[in-house]
This record gives sequence, structure tokens and C-alpha cells, in this order.
Amino acid sequence: MSLIPADSSLRQPAFSPPRCPHRGFPIASLPGLLLAIVLVSVLATPARAIWPFDGLFRRPPLEERATKLLSEAIRTRTVNPPGNERGLARKLAAHLRRAGIEHEVIPTPGPEDGPARAAVWGRLRARATGSDQDGAGARPALILLSHLDTVPALPSEWSVDPFAGRVWDSFVWGRGALDAKGVTVAHLLTLIAFAESDEKPDRDLIFLATPDEETGGELGAGWIVRHHPELFEGAGYLLTEGGGIQPASDIEGGRPPVWGVTLTEKAPCWLELRAHGQAGHSSTPTRDAAVPRLIAALDRIRRAESAIHVTDEVGRMFAALAPLAPEWDRAGFADLSRALREDDAFRRRFLDNPGQNALVRNTVSITVLEGAPKTNIAPAVARAQLDARLLPGESCEEFAASIARLVDDDAIEIEQILAFPARASSADTPLYRAIERVAGSRSPAGLVVPRMIGGFTDAHWFRELGIVAYGFVPRALPRQEGRRVHGIDERVSIATLVESIELSRQIVLALDAVEREEAKRGD
Repeated sequence: MSLIPADSSLRQPAFSPPRCPHRGFPIASLPGLLLAIVLVSVLATPARAIWPFDGLFRRPPLEERATKLLSEAIRTRTVNPPGNERGLARKLAAHLRRAGIEHEVIPTPGPEDGPARAAVWGRLRARATGSDQDGAGARPALILLSHLDTVPALPSEWSVDPFAGRVWDSFVWGRGALDAKGVTVAHLLTLIAFAESDEKPDRDLIFLATPDEETGGELGAGWIVRHHPELFEGAGYLLTEGGGIQPASDIEGGRPPVWGVTLTEKAPCWLELRAHGQAGHSSTPTRDAAVPRLIAALDRIRRAESAIHVTDEVGRMFAALAPLAPEWDRAGFADLSRALREDDAFRRRFLDNPGQNALVRNTVSITVLEGAPKTNIAPAVARAQLDARLLPGESCEEFAASIARLVDDDAIEIEQILAFPARASSADTPLYRAIERVAGSRSPAGLVVPRMIGGFTDAHWFRELGIVAYGFVPRALPRQEGRRVHGIDERVSIATLVESIELSRQIVLALDAVEREEAKRGD
């Protein structure tokens, strides 16, 4: 059955353009032809389209582009919760499109009536290899991973509006400038710099900026790895946050800058304790009230001290740092496990540093407390949340069981609310050696040190795929600036932002060179 009305006048448009007498197709005007080209190029591949005329416009200097892009990213508020990252993902995708880079905005899970969440992915394909015999183009792809969400910020505590993206005094200010919108911008412009130059890498470069990292990544990187593994086909390496460059100005005695490359992280084990007791009016307290029961349990947890254990990764880290340590600590750093067992004075000095203490034992922080909604109510339930960080190789299930034994109260429930294992990446890789090569080429030359950190990043999702994942952003961040992460007046200097793009580019090229050299030696 025909769906065309019988009235033939309805079959033709009100205006029919003149037709070429020899070919029978309409004679298009120049504006119409340009419009057709635009529509075809944009609509043919909507997720990975390339705008045909972007190359006609002036490209601003890198410093200007980086500053403007980061400022815009900060203004696009993505505080998690709730996240609402999709708008920023689309803006970043537009930059990939203009550079002609294959890209996709990936919607990710969130509440049905909640904000729109998404990641943005891009893949710059390796240079054409022709008849090259060095394996270019077949080398493992490198993922540059960051995240779009941020922690909250209270404007009344800041010197500037934390969501205005203000450029002032050679810094870009705002929540996410360091963690991690500045990283996102550096990664994005690294891909774009290669796309716009004649110098192309031997491997694919994959850009990925995810939602939800600040609350564990389960609905961000974790979801993408499980549901879209095809996006990482051929990937062998990954760089993300979690490490960086400690400048020489922070190190006593004229020592070299330290390039800290994170190979592994402590495993989070977040627990909720719920104490049950007799509810009633607080004017007549009972012995089995929920809040006192919970406080007694938390006091036992607070007083407990976990055993010291030096993992292989931490031992290698401090051995590498030994030449930079004060003279009286060098021997202890060089053989940390022995020194912590046998040298009482060294052990006290070492463990008095909270950061060092956290690297050699499991830690627990009491972070959330909740009781009655009013002062004169004795609640039936009181709850607390614990943020435990476990050394690699230890399980949250076993740790939760040890907490239950310590609490020893049947009226207190213990529930895991976040847990995943810690895995380590090897330092014996071409990527690690490429970082060493770039560090050695600087003036002054940097000392590359393997690290373990007490926090966690999205890197662990990719280590589970067998990808070598390092926490390393090549930017020199003075200690006082690093303290602004998750804090007040977060900012990044424009010079540091631009330097991180250039150093990222150098690491990619050094990785190509290292693999070519090692392949030739293998022959």
C-alpha cells in the first residue's frame, strides 16, 4: 500500500529548484552546497563528527587555549554529589571534534530524576606506518585518564568565587583547578597538540575523563570498564593523577626534583556501624541507649593500633629516597623494614609523620556520626562511618571481621559500603623508563621514585584489565600549592599547566623511542 497521498500536489515542495538539463539534479547555490557539506559531515557520524571549517580559524597560543579551557571547565559546576558532568563532557567533546579526533560522549548511570552524568572519550590514531618495519601503529595504546567531578567548596571560605574560573596573578583559581580539571585540560590539549602537528606518535592516544571519581568511581570509570571495554582495545599503558613532581625548592640541600610515579594505592574499606538501643526521652537515659553504645565501640576502635608491615613497593620507595633523607635517617630509609624493627629512635621519628605512618600499616578514620534529630531524643539507632585504608594484599572482609571482634557487641551491625582490592603495576616497563628519560633530560635532572599512596584513584579499574597504570601528572607542584587540593583557594599556575602539556608530549615521544630501541635490541 502506498503511503503517498493521491493528490500529486502534495508530493512536491512549494518551490522546486531549477534542474541541470543534462543530469536531472538541482543546481545548488554555493550557500546550499556548503550547508549540505556541513550536514553530511556532522550528521553522518554524530558521536564522532568533524566540523569541516574549523581549520580555517586562527589557533590561539597554547597558554591562551589552556587558560581559557580550564576557566570554562571550572565554571561548569560538577560538584559530586550530584555530579552533573554531562554538560562539561559535551564541551570537551566539541574541542576534540574541532581537532578532528574521534570522540564520544558516554552517558553513565545516575538517578532517573537526577542530574545528567557522562564521560568523554577520544582516540587519536597512530601515525600512518606505510612500509615501516619498526612496529609503529601496533604499539600498545596509552590512556590519559582524569575525572570531571569535584568535591564541594564553600564560597564564604575562599578568597575568590570557587566556581568562577577566575584568572588572577598568573593562576587559574577554582574548585578542580588541580583535582582534576587541570589534569583533564592538560590531557586534552596533549592530544590536540599532536593532532595539529606533523609529529604523530607511534601509538594510539586515548583521552578519558570520567564522572564519579570523588565518590569511588563505581558509576564512572568502573561502569565504563565493565560496559565499554572496546573503547580500550589495544591499550597497554595509562597515566592518571596520584603522582607528580616535587620541585627542588621543596627539598633541602640542593637535591634534585623528585618525580614520584605511583605504582599502587592502599585499598579503601569503608564501613558503617549501626548501634541499636532503647529509644525514648533523653531526660530518662537508659544503660542500653544506642549513642553511648556506639561511642564505646568507636573508642575501642580508636585505641587499637594495627601492626606495622613494609610492603615491597614501600620498601623500594624509601630506598630510592634514601639519598635525599637527612643524614641520620638515610640508613633507615635504605632498609626500612629492618630499621622499623630494630631502631627505636628511627621508628619514633618515622611514625610521628602521619603520611609515613599511613604507608606501613592499616589506618582507620572515624568520619561520619549520626544520632538523634533533636537534643531531647534518645534514638533507637545511632550510626558511624569509618574510612579504613588497607595495605595491598589485605581484604576488607577480614578487616571488617577484626573490627567486629574488637567491638564485641551483638547490638552493633557492621556493613561494608565501599571496598576494592589494591593491585600494583611494575616499574620494569618502557613507560617507566620513558619517564626516567624525560626526567633526566631536564635541568636540573629529576630523580624518578616509585610510590605507593594512601588515597585511591580510578587507576585500579584499569589495573584489573592488566593495563600498566601509573599515577603521574608531569607538573611541578610546590608543597604549599599541593595542600590546596580539596582545600581552600585551589589554584594552578598557568606556567605549570602549560608545562604539564609539554612534558606529557615529551613522555609520549620518549615512550616511542624507548620501545623502538628495545625492539631493535631484541632483534
